[in-house]
Amino acid sequence: MAPKAFADLTPYFLYLLLTATLGPLLFGYHLAELNAPQQVITCVKESLGTSTFHRIKNALTHTSASDNGSLPQCLPMNPTEFGVVSSFFTLGGLIGALSAGPVTAKQGRLLTMIYSSAFAVVGPALEAPAINVPMLAIGRLVSGVGAGAATVVVPIYISEISPPSKRGFFGAFTQILTNCGILITQALGLFLSRGQLWRIILAVGGLIGLIQALGLVLGGQESPKWLAEKGKTSSARKILQRIRGEDANIEDELSGWAAGDQDEEEERLLASGHDGNEDTNSGAPRLLRRPSQAQRQNVGVFGVLKHPDYAPAVFAVTMIMVAQQFTGINSIVMYGVGLLSDLLAANSAILNVLVAAVNVVITTSCAPLSDRWGRKTCLLISISGMGISSILLAVGIMRSVKVLSAVSVILFVASFGFGLGPIPFILASELVNTEAVGATQSWALAANWIATFIVAQFFPLINEKMGKGQVYFIFAAFALLFGSFITWWVPETKGKRDADEVWGRKKAPDLED
Repeated sequence: MAPKAFADLTPYFLYLLLTATLGPLLFGYHLAELNAPQQVITCVKESLGTSTFHRIKNALTHTSASDNGSLPQCLPMNPTEFGVVSSFFTLGGLIGALSAGPVTAKQGRLLTMIYSSAFAVVGPALEAPAINVPMLAIGRLVSGVGAGAATVVVPIYISEISPPSKRGFFGAFTQILTNCGILITQALGLFLSRGQLWRIILAVGGLIGLIQALGLVLGGQESPKWLAEKGKTSSARKILQRIRGEDANIEDELSGWAAGDQDEEEERLLASGHDGNEDTNSGAPRLLRRPSQAQRQNVGVFGVLKHPDYAPAVFAVTMIMVAQQFTGINSIVMYGVGLLSDLLAANSAILNVLVAAVNVVITTSCAPLSDRWGRKTCLLISISGMGISSILLAVGIMRSVKVLSAVSVILFVASFGFGLGPIPFILASELVNTEAVGATQSWALAANWIATFIVAQFFPLINEKMGKGQVYFIFAAFALLFGSFITWWVPETKGKRDADEVWGRKKAPDLED
């Protein structure tokens, strides 16, 4: 996409975008923060790596692997205990995801993001100085609450502040920043997986959370669409004008929100001495108007399951979110270093950094394709690539083919970044109307976190019981299953104005004023 296409973006929009997406960045950061230093944290090794690269680390850190201090150098854990600590983050994410939907609907997108950033500060404050396993697990739980809330509210917020023609591209920023978080923590793990330096990795997450909190409080702005839904059209207009630029024409976008100018009309009538029940020219009674979006009731988390218009969308988004995890991406993100350590030795940590970098590049470069080719097409290409890569990875690990294993991991993650990574986060706001998007996103992300918990908790066990690598045949089977589901059930949302058009529903005719 040519740079000219983004010439109309304002610095303030970019500020709001990047500040909001620090939440998904922290989601990715915490998801992978224990990957590289796992063996150091659990007292299996004093440091990661024995190569020339390791000697470079020594020169840069100037810290002995056996540093003594008031805190224990490591926390002895067996694989089961480490799995519990890892999965506590996903348990917190589930709590945050289920809570964020109602909060974002009632109190707004901005306040919800501020709340999530507070959890993102408190969690690492417990993790970094952890003196035992329960303290580390509780810190992971608190961090998970913030990350879970962020993954619900940030995609909605981005969809509502982005230019309509570029929502697919900017919607991908949720996954792009998630991948950036993974990349940052994997890169830090190369240098800080030794002695007590692993604590710095955990503390950096709290620093990022503090930066986001300050950015939201000092310069954040509420979603103009949410304000319009609440009947605050004047405020929505001012904020949208600032986001789009002083010379931008925002009338079409405002009218597309279907909130109307009800509050401005009421202000005009009150100023002229009328209460809105009479025609301002003839004194005749006015006809009742169609209820505006601001007058509609938000649909709750259980209401969307019962509503015939929203239940199919909840099912579609939920299944895609489950597919995102059951095709195996977090087996690499959370356990990639340990998974490939026997095959690639010290280079497994370097490979994971390379994989994270590839994920960022692919997700960013392919983001415009969802607006060109469509969401459904990109999802099907993505999940097909993951299925094929899973089979190749299984063969590579089982037969100890280093090159095949390394290439398969990169192709696997690249396929994920092409579509199944970013697109699910934007579908909720496109498959349902605005009064149900918060509840739908909560169900979708709750399913995602439950699936993440299952993978985090049981992947090491299944991989060990089946024999290394064979679990990827299961992931390939899930790719086939979910690919068939997407083909059969999920509608295309590209170019559709609202959920009614996506699902082919006829709108009731508006009453004339």
